[in-house]
Amino acid sequence: MMSLSKFEEMLKTNDVYFFDTTEFEEIIHYYLDEGNNSMAKKAIYLALEQHPDSVDIKMIQAEVMVYEDKLDDARILLDNLMAIYPSNEEIYIQIANVLSKKDKHKEAIDYLKIAEQYTDDLADVASLLGMEYLYLDDYKKSRECFSICLEQDIEDYQALYNIIYCYEMESSHIEAIAFLNNYINENPYCEVAWHQIGRQHFVLKNYDQALKSFDYAVVIDEGFIGGYVEKAKTLEKLERYDEAIENYKITLDLDDPTAFVFLRIGECYKKKNDVTKAIYYYKKALHEDPLLDKGWMLLAVIHYAEKSYDKALHYQNKALALDESNVDYWRYHAEINLRLKFYEEATDSLVKCIELGDSGIEIWIILADTWAFYIENITNALATLVSAKKQHHNFAEIEYRLGCLFYRSNQKKEAFLHLKTAMSLDLDYYLIMEELCPDVFMDPEVKRMILNLLDNPQ
Repeated sequence: MMSLSKFEEMLKTNDVYFFDTTEFEEIIHYYLDEGNNSMAKKAIYLALEQHPDSVDIKMIQAEVMVYEDKLDDARILLDNLMAIYPSNEEIYIQIANVLSKKDKHKEAIDYLKIAEQYTDDLADVASLLGMEYLYLDDYKKSRECFSICLEQDIEDYQALYNIIYCYEMESSHIEAIAFLNNYINENPYCEVAWHQIGRQHFVLKNYDQALKSFDYAVVIDEGFIGGYVEKAKTLEKLERYDEAIENYKITLDLDDPTAFVFLRIGECYKKKNDVTKAIYYYKKALHEDPLLDKGWMLLAVIHYAEKSYDKALHYQNKALALDESNVDYWRYHAEINLRLKFYEEATDSLVKCIELGDSGIEIWIILADTWAFYIENITNALATLVSAKKQHHNFAEIEYRLGCLFYRSNQKKEAFLHLKTAMSLDLDYYLIMEELCPDVFMDPEVKRMILNLLDNPQ
């Protein structure tokens, strides 16, 4: 760029060369595109020395201020420009941008509506208005704005996507389908629209209709990767796994392989009970993306199903190393450790589940039973049940266990109180506890409690 070389030479020699505003704009945009804000600001400064009244240079100056988050400075500059050039739509658009960044979306809309009165590019302003309404969760008005964009350019797919997004946010999938059908009447060979119709039918579980839509999408554009992926996912739902695999594999020929596709192929083989191929494709997915925790989890699950608990634990540890806050991973980790009779490790995993918010009654009971019946640490088991009772009141599962463990600790008065409470909550549950603690239910007093309740049900 001749003007750029000339500009840089001027900076080196301290000579003063003249540039018209167009040349300065090119120079400034070059530096901005290169991410060299310092040089861009030097160019702006020199441009304004030579062209102090240039609205275009001042507009770029305002843009740089906004980029640097100097919103108040930008607003002062833009207000001054608006006073001088009240019919310049770009000024109103930039003021709206400043207000939007301050989360003042209603005020931003007011300024965009003024810009709308002066602009020759109605679609551009309508798109900006649509985004502001999106920020306000006003999906109806947002759709109306993006519809103006489509009226101006029927192939404005970003506007089309935004309209469908609005319908989806309102869970108005049927209305989205109706809109897309009208759109297709005007633009029947639009693979994007067919793809979107398919997605709406998929959400509604109309899998046959979804499949037809995805078929149209890939016929129109044989290289449409998204169409093949969605078609494959739909075939999975229809339990047509061989066809699903075939469509996933088409995407591998069209573009670089992805971990997601390999994972889905593995899932298809798993559903076909082809464990060897499922494991092969899970591993291919992890070769593409070793940080894919779900891939390690699926390997753990499939090895667990095959009773290869050591391997399952190995893979589950890898999943947890990547996502230590995933409650499901910790719960499964506990389950594997229980299978391997690694009881201390199982309790650690169960405690982690509770710490992460998975504190349902089931978790507490498994933890208490592990302490009581596998590790035989009654003190920890009782402490666990007491903590559980603070969250879960009037649960027979807790009261029976408290009764049995107090009995075994020779605290029979406490034991009988809890057993009486437990039986009043759910008498039949004693049959389960009798298998775990037969000695307790051989006690004459406990037998008498049960007989009394059987003879005199509450």
